[in-house]
Amino acid sequence: MLAVLAPGQGAQKPGMLTDWLELPGAESFFRWAGAIADADLLTLGTTGDAEAIKDTAVTQPLVVAMSLFVARELGGLPGPVAHTPQTGRDVVIAGHSVGELTAAALAGVLSVEAAIALTAVRGRAMAAACAQTPTGMSAVLGGDPDELAAALEQRGLTPANVNGAGQVVAAGPLDALAELRAAPPAGARVVPLPVAGAFHTAYMAPAREQLEGLVGGLRPADPSRLLLSNADGAAVGTGAEALSRLVSQVTSPVRFDACLATMRDLGVTAAIELPPAGALAGLAKREWKGADVEVLAIAKPADLDRARELIEAERGRPEPDHLPDWRVVVAPVRGTVRPATIAEGTRLDAGTPLGRVSSRRQEADVSAGYAGVLAEWLVAEGDLVDAGDPIARLYPEVSS
Repeated sequence: MLAVLAPGQGAQKPGMLTDWLELPGAESFFRWAGAIADADLLTLGTTGDAEAIKDTAVTQPLVVAMSLFVARELGGLPGPVAHTPQTGRDVVIAGHSVGELTAAALAGVLSVEAAIALTAVRGRAMAAACAQTPTGMSAVLGGDPDELAAALEQRGLTPANVNGAGQVVAAGPLDALAELRAAPPAGARVVPLPVAGAFHTAYMAPAREQLEGLVGGLRPADPSRLLLSNADGAAVGTGAEALSRLVSQVTSPVRFDACLATMRDLGVTAAIELPPAGALAGLAKREWKGADVEVLAIAKPADLDRARELIEAERGRPEPDHLPDWRVVVAPVRGTVRPATIAEGTRLDAGTPLGRVSSRRQEADVSAGYAGVLAEWLVAEGDLVDAGDPIARLYPEVSS
């Protein structure tokens, strides 16, 4: 099985489009994408400096447009195929943060035009939310997870990205991030990120509200490829669910560690990261260390030949003989859990609400990522959970 990874904001680099403009149709594609996004993506991606491409309003459509162009240049990915989320397929797609919009387009949920347009609205809305309060994000590398959780809570910071491979991204007020960098937990290193605000936290609530008022005008299709969600690493069963999760992720933590775990469970044999590439490929290599998985970051046009070879190698490969019999539904944030009143043994549709996790700073809904049977509750009303703690076991519904 081939994994396709779509990067998010923070992966951008000055001049990142320059080498790609040698490919036929590249310049016209980015002019067209810029017209949709109402931004000069071509200029930003070639001559824009680090400060210019840090602007959330333009960075997000620039990153998504670049990934979609290179995916198109690859000549298409395996599929599309009709499937249910529980059956093995030759490709699984996961995006990181705004990269989920790229992933939605690659899975057939949104058109390329709709993905770029929605990304542009998302970027402008999040930029406006960032302007209301000075906030930021910092990567925390290493350290004890419990000590880090305590340090973040003490300073009013949120673990906005749990990326796997020992990396957590803290988000919140700039002064609190500065305190964390000055006095990190033992064994941890804090690195400020080139983003404009505290994404995936309650600070982005105005942006979420704006998107909620917009997406009703879209008509998403159901995924034609296996599409994973940042919320919990589960497969998304319908276009409506994918769109709902794209909206809610603006204020919810990114659980890319859960996506990597799902891909490992599915038996991924190769992975490619679309440009601007490097960060997700690095996470995958560290998280899957010891596994026989080739991970390719497409950093320059010369990498396309190897990417095509990996794609072609997956065509016609037999589906896995076995997938996990059950999946764990996990808490997306730290807080107090209120499970839904659903009896064990109940059959659930994909997207069925399973409860809510609440803290002083935010609330996050939990839902079933698969259609299936609720096997067992692992929490009770009022339990305190950390992000990633198991809430319930679900037996996915498998087509015969």
